[in-house]
Amino acid sequence: MHDNRPGRDPITGFLSRSSGLHAAARAVTEAESTASPLAVLWMDIDRFRQINESFGHAGGDHVIALVAERLRLALSGDSILLRMGSDEFVALIPSAVLQMATEIGAMLLVEIERPLLIDNLLMRPSMSMGIALHEAGEDSLRLLERAERAMLEAKRRGGKRVVVSGDERVTGRQGVHLAREELAVEGDLHRALESGGLSLEYQPLVGVDGRIEAVEALMRCNLPRRRLMPGKFIPVAEKTGLIVRLGEWSLLQGAQFAARLRDEGVATKVAINVSRAQLTSRSFAPALQAALICANVAPALIELEFTESLFLDVSETVQNNLRSVRAAGVGMAIDDFGCGYSSLSTLKDLPASKLKLDRSFIKVLPEDRRAYAVVKAMAMLGRELGMTVIAEGVETAEQQAAVESAAVDAVQGYFHARPMPEEAMLAWLKERTTHEF
Repeated sequence: MHDNRPGRDPITGFLSRSSGLHAAARAVTEAESTASPLAVLWMDIDRFRQINESFGHAGGDHVIALVAERLRLALSGDSILLRMGSDEFVALIPSAVLQMATEIGAMLLVEIERPLLIDNLLMRPSMSMGIALHEAGEDSLRLLERAERAMLEAKRRGGKRVVVSGDERVTGRQGVHLAREELAVEGDLHRALESGGLSLEYQPLVGVDGRIEAVEALMRCNLPRRRLMPGKFIPVAEKTGLIVRLGEWSLLQGAQFAARLRDEGVATKVAINVSRAQLTSRSFAPALQAALICANVAPALIELEFTESLFLDVSETVQNNLRSVRAAGVGMAIDDFGCGYSSLSTLKDLPASKLKLDRSFIKVLPEDRRAYAVVKAMAMLGRELGMTVIAEGVETAEQQAAVESAAVDAVQGYFHARPMPEEAMLAWLKERTTHEF
């Protein structure tokens, strides 16, 4: 099922996150004005990451669509359904008191658990659910926050259960993704997109022989009175789907900078990170082509960085997008290698020409001899596979000496340069070129 109506999630037909937030505000206003009850059920599919890893992105979407259809059929016409994240849903149920809400919640858990046939495999999905009842004077964000917190408690208790707001064991903010904070960051991102608050900084990848291998584009978000750190806004962008817009913007800006470096006489590859949401989107290949055309830049001056798991996703959309990158002549790199489910058995089949070793191996050098042995072995393996091997996160002279001894091809990190704005990066490259001659 694909729903192309404005404000609707295309997979489920439910209200999208932004439209759903407006609907929640209206529902709260109505409940306040009529002094009638309002229940919020926040639901999250248990172990959805395993479903995605087992069946690929297309299989995960299929499960989402089937679960959504069950929710739609099980709830009354008065209920308002929202898709709040990849595997998170919210139901707004007007006129529902606590007993009614908990009975509905229990019924939904049973309904969702009915077997699903996916790729000839019978599976029984389950959900964690949090319930919150609107309190007098409470705004919609606070109401949603309480429902989400109750859902997280249900998940903490093992999933496949309902927790009512007020019954959860609150241990402080640690580990709890507060809805209000996420919504504030989401609003900041929208403002940054509209007002030009987004920018790219660049960090060079320096070969052990001193040549510049590439410069990596790193996204920044600057607001009038504060700067959002990537660790704060990237997870929210991924959860809300904004990461696709941010990624497309980054592709265009990075390509334009590559063209500028060429025109300034310091032609250098620009490496641009690509998220899972981008690569699983049908808009990715057109966005890449548009960036290359608009910037009038040779594909050889662009390099895209993916995590290894993206290369291994067997879904048709992902594989088609990877083929489009190869066909365009754009380079590909494996980012953060070694920090997840990295597999040597599949490394030989990946179409990447560059391997970036995760900083977790580098930060313990030179003291950790086992980490050094891994870096040395990966450098040798990468070279045999025809890959350029990069050590990420090199911050000290000792670490630089260690990775050089391990025979990596290039390094990235504060030891050579911190990320810098476009003008500073251009000046840095020009100065380095001048000194070489």
